[in-house]
Amino acid sequence: QVHLVESGGGLVQPGGSLRLSCAASGTIFKLGTMSWYRQAPGNQRHLVATITSGGNTNYADSVKGRFTISRDNAKNTVYLQMNSLKAEDTAVYHCKAVLTTGTTWNDYWGQGTQVTVSS
Repeated sequence: QVHLVESGGGLVQPGGSLRLSCAASGTIFKLGTMSWYRQAPGNQRHLVATITSGGNTNYADSVKGRFTISRDNAKNTVYLQMNSLKAEDTAVYHCKAVLTTGTTWNDYWGQGTQVTVSS
């Protein structure tokens, strides 16, 4: 069984920074692309950033230049460094991992961590 656990969310003032972490644990044979999504109240879940197993990254236009995604393959962990935070960044942030436990590749999601940007 595989688990993804996010951490690092909280309340921050506009212009501040937070660093989110998401650790995957369990029977993981190979870890592929990892991503961060966010969902604000009443909205759909949107992709924020992705990083492939080789380190290639992609970002939503709304966070380019402010957010940085990275990963530590030895720890099966993905990070999201968020700088210059704005009120519109307020959302529940979820990580997703594409991985295989040895047979098929599947998507796994974490439970989410709340990020609130407010003065």
